[in-house]
Amino acid sequence: MTAPKFITFEGTEGVGKTTTIDGFCRKLDSRGIAYIRTREPGGSPLAETLRKILLDNKTNISDDTELLMMFTARADHLHQTILPALADGKWVVCDRFFDSTVAYQGFGRFGGDSHQLAKISSLIEAFVPKKPDLTFWLDLDPVIGIQRAGKRSVVDRFESEDLAFFERTYQGFLYQHQKNPNRIKRINANGSPADVLSRLLPFLT
Repeated sequence: MTAPKFITFEGTEGVGKTTTIDGFCRKLDSRGIAYIRTREPGGSPLAETLRKILLDNKTNISDDTELLMMFTARADHLHQTILPALADGKWVVCDRFFDSTVAYQGFGRFGGDSHQLAKISSLIEAFVPKKPDLTFWLDLDPVIGIQRAGKRSVVDRFESEDLAFFERTYQGFLYQHQKNPNRIKRINANGSPADVLSRLLPFLT
């Protein structure tokens, strides 16, 4: 895998994305691969400003507003950060991308409604010129994930949602994996960080 790759990590809350990405980036370092590490929402100055609003527990916005803010942040992130890095020959390792929007907004907020999913799909086609080359879905029971996330000192607007929301979100990730198993690799997120990392590394050979 010598050409620059766009790699994303997905999953519901508390699945261990940050720890797994830490280990993944260490592997890239050991192989001498140039990369940037970024996240969504966020990854550019404007997108980071929108992230603060989206995650703030005091924010009161409609589901449609939330969806469009996600895509506004993503468009800026792509043009300011992701596309320039790839053009410079660097890999991009991103914590969440549009699969999270399908899962969190399409399923979590809209319950998997076909009209809403079609709307999100249209937004992806219109405003996402570069799709991930490979996505790792860290698969963990939402109940366990919520328990992990609940131990954090500060719980954001998404993390404070109820179990039903995260069960719908989980179904959103499962739905996307089933539609595109070649890109979205389902990784068992149970076990130690080393165990989880070992399960995704074979896809890089």
